[in-house]
Amino acid sequence: MTAAACGGDSEGASEDGKIKLTVATFNEFGYEELIEEYNAMQDEVVVEQKKAGTANEHQDNLYTKLAAGSGLSDIEAIEVDWLAALMEESDAFVDLSDPEVEGRWLDWKTEAATTEDGALIGYGTDIGPEGICYRADLFEKAGMPTDREEVAKLFTSWDDYFQAGRDFVKKVPDVAWYDASGATAQAMINQVEYSFEDQDNTVIAADNPEVKEVFDTVTSLADEGLSTRLVQWSEDWTATFQNDGFATMACPGWMLGVIEGNAEGVEGWDIANAFPGGAGLWGGSYLTVPVQGEHPEEAQALAEWLTAPEQQIKAFEAKGTFPSQNDALADPVLLESTNAFFNDAPTGQILAERAEAIEFIPHKGPKFADINTAFQQAIQRVDEGKESADEAWQSFLADVERLG
Repeated sequence: MTAAACGGDSEGASEDGKIKLTVATFNEFGYEELIEEYNAMQDEVVVEQKKAGTANEHQDNLYTKLAAGSGLSDIEAIEVDWLAALMEESDAFVDLSDPEVEGRWLDWKTEAATTEDGALIGYGTDIGPEGICYRADLFEKAGMPTDREEVAKLFTSWDDYFQAGRDFVKKVPDVAWYDASGATAQAMINQVEYSFEDQDNTVIAADNPEVKEVFDTVTSLADEGLSTRLVQWSEDWTATFQNDGFATMACPGWMLGVIEGNAEGVEGWDIANAFPGGAGLWGGSYLTVPVQGEHPEEAQALAEWLTAPEQQIKAFEAKGTFPSQNDALADPVLLESTNAFFNDAPTGQILAERAEAIEFIPHKGPKFADINTAFQQAIQRVDEGKESADEAWQSFLADVERLG
């Protein structure tokens, strides 16, 4: 450590001789104050966060520099949808298994990041149990119930949710029901145990009737005015939070911070303890340590600290990222937490109950992310009027064949 710290010309050394560690994240991990806290604890290490604007931007950078063999941060956050593909490149990541962290996470969270020979390539950060976030003020404008318990009754099934949307847009035609067709499609796909690949990772997307049903549903509902027709995470999508662009959205725990950031100053947001079709799990992330980094031991120590239950509770309080650690899930701070921005909703208890409702974890094989991108792009081409639904579906089938 001393030799590395004194290497002033090294990428991993700061001007004052400290070891410099970089943490690359995307969206909202709730790490800003945690990194300040960690830096205040250290004499020989200084940490800098690099936050990409979107998950896709971060993913592109990760894959490019992984292939190049250099340029990655000391810690790279990864989204669960990329995990299967990255597991095939597990040698590019430090084995993070350590007796000190055994039993820290939900079993399925750890198992997903563990190779066949027992190497752990990622420490779990958050998980994404889903509710529905909604604008109570816009519901009131449409003459709909606003109390979260009453609103939850509207979201028992997807049919109920979409019918409520039809009723809403008739009353408030200048406001869409949900934020994006692709986002709603993603929420529905995440309820399919085997969507694009089967348990052996054979691609089944083209022949899976559940995939076709999701596609047909969201593309037809856009024509009924339920969707903004915008791409989630785009600048136009972000702007809709400030101009009453939509009334509801699928809302995993990590989305709470995104909404609060985008809708700063907007009153009326709330969250219902319900999700169409029973339960949904969208997203969740891990911290990895690429082997190309100069300070793997220090990076692993930082990743271990950031994903400890105590820190994950703080991240939840900061940005609503729902923890995957067993001790954190039982923490009274979590279970008794409320969110002032969401009308003082008991978000900790709501998301804990949403997590308990999850019956299975959707399978996402090594080609899931690429096929899902093609699926989303096909939906967007319909929304933008570039292709009919039939044309876009055929284009998607061609993409699936090309991806193998």
